[in-house]
Amino acid sequence: MLKEEFVISRTQRVNQIVADMAIVGGGTSGVCAAITAARQGIHVVLVQDRPVLGGNASSEVRLWILGATSHMGNNNRWAREGGVIDELLVENMYRNPESNSVIFDTILLEKVKNEPNITLLLNTTVFDVVKKDAQNIEKVIAFCSQNATQYEISATWFCDASGDGVVAFGAGAPFRMGAESRDEFGEKFAPDAAYGELLGHTIYFYSKDVGKPVKFIPPAYALKDITQIPRYRSFKAGDFGCRLWWIEYGGRKDTVYDTEEIKWKLWEVVYGVWNYIKNSGNFPEAENLTLEWVGNIPGKRESRRFEGEYMLTQQDVVEQNTFEDAVAFGGWSIDLHPADGVFSAMPGCNQWHSKGIYQIPFRSYYNKHISNLFFVGRLISVSHVAFGSTRVMATGSHGAQAVGMAVALAVKNNWNQQELTTPEHIAVLQQKLLETGQHIPGLTCKEQNKAATATITASSEYVFDGFPFDGKWIDLNYSVAQMLPVGNGKLPQAKLHVKAKTDTVLEVEMRISDKVFNYTPEIVLERFEIQLTKGEHYINLDSAKAVSDDRYLYLCLLKNDYISVQASNRRITGVLSLFNKFNKAVSNNGRQVPGGDIGVEEFEFWCPERRPAGWNLGLELKDPLPVFSAQNVINGQFRPTVRPNAWVADIDDTDPGLIFNWKSLQEINEVIIGFDTDYDHPMESSLMGHPESAMPFCVSDYKLMDHEGKIIYEKTNNYQTVNRIVFDNPIVTNRLIIAVSHPGKHIPAAIFQVIIK
Repeated sequence: MLKEEFVISRTQRVNQIVADMAIVGGGTSGVCAAITAARQGIHVVLVQDRPVLGGNASSEVRLWILGATSHMGNNNRWAREGGVIDELLVENMYRNPESNSVIFDTILLEKVKNEPNITLLLNTTVFDVVKKDAQNIEKVIAFCSQNATQYEISATWFCDASGDGVVAFGAGAPFRMGAESRDEFGEKFAPDAAYGELLGHTIYFYSKDVGKPVKFIPPAYALKDITQIPRYRSFKAGDFGCRLWWIEYGGRKDTVYDTEEIKWKLWEVVYGVWNYIKNSGNFPEAENLTLEWVGNIPGKRESRRFEGEYMLTQQDVVEQNTFEDAVAFGGWSIDLHPADGVFSAMPGCNQWHSKGIYQIPFRSYYNKHISNLFFVGRLISVSHVAFGSTRVMATGSHGAQAVGMAVALAVKNNWNQQELTTPEHIAVLQQKLLETGQHIPGLTCKEQNKAATATITASSEYVFDGFPFDGKWIDLNYSVAQMLPVGNGKLPQAKLHVKAKTDTVLEVEMRISDKVFNYTPEIVLERFEIQLTKGEHYINLDSAKAVSDDRYLYLCLLKNDYISVQASNRRITGVLSLFNKFNKAVSNNGRQVPGGDIGVEEFEFWCPERRPAGWNLGLELKDPLPVFSAQNVINGQFRPTVRPNAWVADIDDTDPGLIFNWKSLQEINEVIIGFDTDYDHPMESSLMGHPESAMPFCVSDYKLMDHEGKIIYEKTNNYQTVNRIVFDNPIVTNRLIIAVSHPGKHIPAAIFQVIIK
């Protein structure tokens, strides 16, 4: 028994922790920074003020993770973020294709707890920052309400991933809150006072059918007059979760200090909306529905943004400006919301897309005034307009990985901020990131690779001469395009199989994008008008045009309700069909038409369909395209860019594999293999279900063998993108064989990259 006598006062227990890196904030950005740094061998403390990890993606808020893929609703092909955030999304897809946020909580907790170099503090709130001197943080002070313990966390480096910037604010770093004027950066989309300067918060709710009538008596604070919400007629009984993202409020408030007030207003709205659905009489289909869950904390969109060495602007996003210190990319639309949120008569969002992904420089993640602090996620150095794109979780997490890697390099090499950010050391950082599968547009992985010194042969190489005519018929109710990877030279001669319901004209255009690395089919190279009589026809397309670079050609069949085209069951890495349809979830109406001069471009949207749809077109090419060579596995790209960048085996190869031969014995310590987990799939982490748990292009089973044919490593049931195999003892051999299996009957095996160390 513990018994203590009366004393004047007591103090809480104090634990002191010393680490290489302290990360404050356990949203997806903080998690990705922590895992990245810890895997490089440094000690990380991750401090999270909630009982679970994930922030807005957690079961406490239940927002889906999105980034440059934008629900597959824009022209950013193969744009899912790489590295740790990709690993987390792929893992969640495998275990949780139903997108249950509670399961996602467990995945994040497991991934962090599995890292021995991470000390995780949940339910722990940082409330004070202690500085060593004007430019350096010494420690942060935190308190855990669950174990009545105060923590003093000292570190060499600090990373603020808290969303509101509790560390950066306490350390005195300069910040902004609200929108810049149009004049400051020349941003034509900068909002006026009527629209408002801040994005608000949202609270979601979930409902379920219990199979019998359920009554609902609203709490006294529920909104009484639903007509206060101008768009109240948009509510549907079956909508729940983040499909109701537009239940938003707080853009006219201080989104830091007024959060509790904003939360109560959102509760008022949510319970008022449910009262309207249950008791207005307008929704008889809601009779058996009960309110299963309502969020207790709001999902925040915007508060403080901290000034870095560079502030990203609208022009950087739209014009896809490049930076020598690029470490991440974005691609979500510039997505601003009216400050009045759900009480505004304006549309709930105002989204404008760029034609492709854009680089984010390392200088946007730190400020020279605080020498040992980085900021990630919503806090980075961007204008309010650019923030409309960078604020989403996958983009924030991607940049956070760069910070985690940068700190690890700084600790290992004893670099200070000035040394870390030299061009020479930024190049080292970029290469280390690329090696993990983190994509940086325009950069190529050039890390030391013994695979590049080997003679590489393959059991077979896919001869890309088209796709079999063995699939369904696709009606041209929308224009459809087949992407074809072409190189320097004349455009391919192609044959298609079409069917006409009546005599009509088929219009076909061969198009390319303006920039080789974009995927907007906007420049017409050749146009064909083909007279069709009723019935089936094989048509031939032959162009005299040529291209001078590796790029994608778009074979566009324009909309005609009287024509169908035969598809193929064959799917292959780096080749897609596209449709000029619409996706209203991301303001895609088939064509982006800006109203007035707001600094964005007008263009068409051409997007893939989600599986199980999205078939390639049946197609026959007169001359095969030589794009799936074994040499692609050492070209430094882990995904398609201007070409597929993959070795693909022949579909009829019964024993596909790659062979690396050296003239002398090699010591092999590590092998990194990049597989195809379909970077076009957004893998939304909540609410939206998915048709499969493992991506159909990904090699499931493979093995590594030495010169004697001895199996030195074997993997079954692989579903992850980047496989890193580290040997306890070096393998000494002059030959390495990677034997793989085909993922499916209609999908040949593919590998993007092989790095051997």
